[in-house]
Amino acid sequence: MRIIPLSEGSFTIDHTKEFVPFDLHKDDLQQRPLGSLLVEIQPFVIETGTDVILIDAGLGFCNEDNVLQLHENLVRHHIDPLSITKVMMSHLHKDHAGGLLKYDKQLQRYFPAFPQAVHYINRHEMDFALQPGNASYKPELLKTLNNAVAVVLLEDQGVLDGYIHYEVTAAHSPHHMVFTFKKDNQLVFFGGDDAPQLQQMKSRFVAKYDFDGKKAMQLRSAWWEAGQKEHWTFLFYHDIKTPMITL
Repeated sequence: MRIIPLSEGSFTIDHTKEFVPFDLHKDDLQQRPLGSLLVEIQPFVIETGTDVILIDAGLGFCNEDNVLQLHENLVRHHIDPLSITKVMMSHLHKDHAGGLLKYDKQLQRYFPAFPQAVHYINRHEMDFALQPGNASYKPELLKTLNNAVAVVLLEDQGVLDGYIHYEVTAAHSPHHMVFTFKKDNQLVFFGGDDAPQLQQMKSRFVAKYDFDGKKAMQLRSAWWEAGQKEHWTFLFYHDIKTPMITL
């Protein structure tokens, strides 16, 4: 399997849930509001030989030419966005789901960013995300997505095509999923925001922003131990230095 990180850059986020670009070479974290977190936004694409899989979809920002940054990143790696066959969503927070659709300023409408792909989302996560009043989600985008592309609503655990294993953890968010890809003697693990950064895998860290921080900590410890024994490749969505590592 070929794995490509698709970094959208570094950002800070505070209690407002707004992602503010951060230049690692110029900006000072101490000048941001107290409690601001520094994170990378980093979807991944995996080429398996039979599929081209996008894992989570970033913020949905566009460049000065109104080209979706995620599309730009894919093309830079010689991948046609229309060639994406599967979009796997760990959860639907806006920093993971923003790039599922692109806004056309002239037509004043959202269009699916990956119209040829099947989108895999947990059933309960979709229901939860469509409820109004939660600043972490964009329900209006998800309503458009539901009507515009093929969406498969997953249950709590299962296997797709014999090699994509998914499981609900309910750790970072109430219906958060993690994915394991097992093919060609490789095991690739994507923990989404349950396992967002390398350093969190190595320390017993409980995050206040998690739905169940203690469970997330315990899961990270178990995954890291298994990964060391079985030589997993870990993908880290929010790590500014280490997007992926093979043990």
